[in-house]
Amino acid sequence: MEFWFSELHTGNVKLSVRIEKQLFSGESEYQRIDVFDSEEFGKFISLDGEIVFSEKDEFIYDEMVTHVPMAVHPHVKNVLIIGGGDGGVAKELLQYKSIESIDVVETDRMFVDVCREYFPEVACALDDERVKIHYDDGLRFLRNKKGIYDLIINDSTDPFGHTEGLFTKEFYGSCYNALKDDGIMVYQHGSPFYDEDEAACRSMHRKAFRSFPISRVYQAHIPTCPSGYWLFGFASKKYHPIKDFKPKEWNGLKIETWYYTTHLHMGAFMLPKYVEDLLEEEEQ
Repeated sequence: MEFWFSELHTGNVKLSVRIEKQLFSGESEYQRIDVFDSEEFGKFISLDGEIVFSEKDEFIYDEMVTHVPMAVHPHVKNVLIIGGGDGGVAKELLQYKSIESIDVVETDRMFVDVCREYFPEVACALDDERVKIHYDDGLRFLRNKKGIYDLIINDSTDPFGHTEGLFTKEFYGSCYNALKDDGIMVYQHGSPFYDEDEAACRSMHRKAFRSFPISRVYQAHIPTCPSGYWLFGFASKKYHPIKDFKPKEWNGLKIETWYYTTHLHMGAFMLPKYVEDLLEEEEQ
C-alpha cells in the first residue's frame, strides 16, 4: 500500500508526495507538526498540513533570504530572525565571520525541539554561541526595540493564524524602528501565481513600500512552494539591492552555496511582467 502526503495549493490544485513513513506527529499550543520521510524530498516537515521545508530544497530558501542582503550591506554584525526555529537561516548567517549576534525569535518551542531531533544537521546552528533563542511573539519582541539590528529576516510561515501579527502595518513599522539607520529587512513574500495568494502578496508589498524608502521584490524557484515559485521582499533604509550590490567583495568571502550566486542575485530582481504589474499597482 502506498502512502501519500497531499497539500492543497488551491481548491483545484494540490501537491502530493509519496512518503516512506511518518516520523512524528504532534499538536503544539499553536499548530499541528508532522515530519515525514520521502523518496523524492527526503525528510520534510509540515505545519497544519503545509510543507515548511524539505531536506531536498531548504537550501534555496535559506540562501536567498541570507546572502542577498549580506551581499549588499557592508557591515552586518547584529541580526534578528523572526521565526527560524529550524536553524536554517542562522546556519547560513554563521558562515560570516563579521556577525557578532543572532537573535532567533520563535513562538513554538515544540517546533524547535522537533527540528533538533529530526533535522540536526540544520538545527545545530541554534547551539552556536552567537545565537540566542527567544521564545516569544515576534511583534511583541520587537516593540520598544530602537536601532539595534543591521539586518532583520522575517522567516515566519504565513500571514494567517498565530503569525498573522507579523504581516501587519505595525510589524513593518516596528521592524523599521528596530533597525539601525542603514538597516535592511528581508521577508518571505509568498507566491503570486494563484489568485487566492495574490491578495497577500499585494498587501505585504503595499505595507513595506509605505514603511521603507527602498522596497524591492526578488524571486526564487522552490519545488515544494505553491506553483514552485516564491517571492521575497527587500526593504531598506539606505541600501539598494542592485545599486549597492558588491559582488566582488562577496565572492572574495568564499561563502559556500548551492543556489545563490552573484549572477543569480542580479537576475532574481528581474521579475515577470505580471508580477511587476501587481507590485506597481500597489505602489500607486
